[in-house]
Amino acid sequence: MNRIYKYALLIIVLTICGCNPKAEPKASNTDQPNVLFILSDDHTSQAWGIYGGLLADYVQNRNIERLASQGTVLNNAFCTNSICTPSRGSILTGQYSHINQVFTLNEPLPRNHPNIARTLSENGYQTAIIGKWHLVGKPEGFDYYNVLPGQGRYWDPILKNETNWIDGHDSSTGQEYKGFSTDVITDLTIEHLEKRDKKKPFLMFCNFKATHEPFDYPERFKDLYKNVDLPEPESLLDFDQKNSGRTFHGQTLERLGKRWDNATQNPDKFWTGYPGLPYPLDGLDSIQKRKRIYQKLVKDFMRCGAAIDDNIGKLLDYLEAQGIADNTIVIYTADQGYFLGEHGFFDKRMIYEESLRMPFVISYPKEIKGGQRLDDIVLNIDFAALLADYAGIAKPDYIQGESFRENLKGNTPKDWRKQMYYRYWLHHPDRPSHFGVRNERYKLAFFYGQDLGMKGTSKKTTQPVWEFFDLQKDPKELHNAYGEEAYAPVIAEMKEAIKAERKKYKDDDTKYEAMVPILASELE
Repeated sequence: MNRIYKYALLIIVLTICGCNPKAEPKASNTDQPNVLFILSDDHTSQAWGIYGGLLADYVQNRNIERLASQGTVLNNAFCTNSICTPSRGSILTGQYSHINQVFTLNEPLPRNHPNIARTLSENGYQTAIIGKWHLVGKPEGFDYYNVLPGQGRYWDPILKNETNWIDGHDSSTGQEYKGFSTDVITDLTIEHLEKRDKKKPFLMFCNFKATHEPFDYPERFKDLYKNVDLPEPESLLDFDQKNSGRTFHGQTLERLGKRWDNATQNPDKFWTGYPGLPYPLDGLDSIQKRKRIYQKLVKDFMRCGAAIDDNIGKLLDYLEAQGIADNTIVIYTADQGYFLGEHGFFDKRMIYEESLRMPFVISYPKEIKGGQRLDDIVLNIDFAALLADYAGIAKPDYIQGESFRENLKGNTPKDWRKQMYYRYWLHHPDRPSHFGVRNERYKLAFFYGQDLGMKGTSKKTTQPVWEFFDLQKDPKELHNAYGEEAYAPVIAEMKEAIKAERKKYKDDDTKYEAMVPILASELE
């Protein structure tokens, strides 16, 4: 049989099989990596250790460090709306709040709204979410879910699944699991992965309640930081906002102290209980009281975080024991940042760095070098695009963000963003609604102070005001430089940047009657 005859016969066979000898083979399941996406609540970068800071020498973070040594840490990952429910909506959809309609704490994703879990499920992935959901309505796009109703509880958590689901935060139909929530959620995650179809890749969301208030922790960490005085942030004693030019009161530590007192006095009526009560603050002056509240908050917070670190290790050990670590993308992040005494605050919501910044580490041994850092500006709306990229799927049209896969390989696109847009909708006079832009050096925020009919907002409006910070000279944001002549050209440029970002992401306020004159006065 000569060569020409052999080649002709090969062409005939390929044609009959419906094949093209020059066509690229379709991606098989083995080409698609598994994804383990570990998401905590409020576990701010100050309490990770790997980002440095005052607490770096006190944090128990052996497994976060382990994951970071295997992958890349993002130095500039940011939230587009720093509060739990909207951030989770943005992570899933790759969209800003005004697009996915999750503005505050009480809106579900619209029914049949596109999300990355559904997209991967339609492209061969087994998709699941276990733990904190907090998006009110029934989870969609997941082949399996078992989630906390609302915030859920730290001890003996109740979870709801397809068999007992009802919308909202009602836990009456769920199933109780004995133990501490972070441990329980990890065990349920591993149990579900044990049952997976090993011929298919998986997208697994393991979502912890920790480190959300009331910052509880398992018994094994009760003596962690005992008889230790933690260092204090520079702005802990910022009692008077006039000193820094800050334009709002904020969520001060004294309010947390009052919550502890209420929980002590009314344990059956207050919305939650806290570990380590009673914690007396009587007889202390204002400085002593704030310092004492700070110590308890941060110690409880880091004890709670230590349980997360424990369980990250358990998950990593499982992947290695299964022999799938090399083909599994592991992401650990938090839904936003959190104030740990900076500016005298606790909680999140604001565009200030401690609240805005999302800690993020990703490991993928097949593609990402270990021990790396990425300085590029990355947003939570980018996460869905990244997962689609790794799954071999062209970026879906619904995603506003961009994949940063090439950035992680050291090939940052020339047109990668140099600034980011932020908007917070849950208005309260002490924490006004606002939007703004942060670039590599400066930050400009407009506190427009209107409720715009959003759920859970205060109807008491505040005077529209601006804040501007030079993050190079003032990284702790201790001086509002808005109105200073030296910065006038920069501020003018950044106002134009705000308009450009709003146009880019289709954030149009013309439907809100109250906003029309405000924007005409301040941005036109």
